[in-house]
Amino acid sequence: MTVQDGHHGAEVAERTEKRWAMISIIIIVMLVLLAAFAGIHQATMPQARVETTDPARLHLSGEFVESNLGTAAEADGTVTVRAIGQQYSFTPSCILVPAQTPVTLRATSADVVHGILIQGTNVNTMLVPGYVSEQFMRFEKTGDHLMPCQEFCSFGHEGMWGKVKVIDKTEFASRAKNRGRLSCVGE
Repeated sequence: MTVQDGHHGAEVAERTEKRWAMISIIIIVMLVLLAAFAGIHQATMPQARVETTDPARLHLSGEFVESNLGTAAEADGTVTVRAIGQQYSFTPSCILVPAQTPVTLRATSADVVHGILIQGTNVNTMLVPGYVSEQFMRFEKTGDHLMPCQEFCSFGHEGMWGKVKVIDKTEFASRAKNRGRLSCVGE
C-alpha cells in the first residue's frame, strides 16, 4: 500500500462522512418542518366540533344535571354515559356499561383539568372545565376496570378513582328497560 492509496482512502471516507452528515441534516430539517406544519395547521384549523358548557351550572341544569348523569340506552341501540370530574371524585363514581355495544362517554370538569383513563383499554381523555369531552369506546368482555384521574389536579389527586363495570349485554338491557340512568354505585 502506497502513501497515495492511503490518501485516496481518507478522501473516500471523508466524502462518505459528509454525505451521511448531509442526509442526517436533511432528515432533521424535514422532521422540523413537518412538526411545524402540523402544529400550525392544528392551530389554524380547530376541531370540527367544540362543545362548551358552563362549569358553574353543572349538576343544576343542562346536559350534566344530576338526574342525567350515568349510563342510558339510546333508541338506536347505542349507550351514552355522562359524567363529571371534580376534585376529588367522578360522578358517578361507578359507570355501568354493556359488553359488545358502542358506548359514547360525554364528560366534563366542574373545577380544574382532570383526566379519565380506563385501565386495560385505550380510553384516555382530558376533562377541561367549560368543554365537553367525547370519547367512543367498546368493551368486548365483561369485568371491572379501574378509572383513575390521570391529570394531576392538586393535593388529593391520588385518591381520585372511579370504576367501570362491564356487564352482559342482555343483563344491561333488562336493567335499562325503565329508561332511567344506570350506575353501579353501591354494587
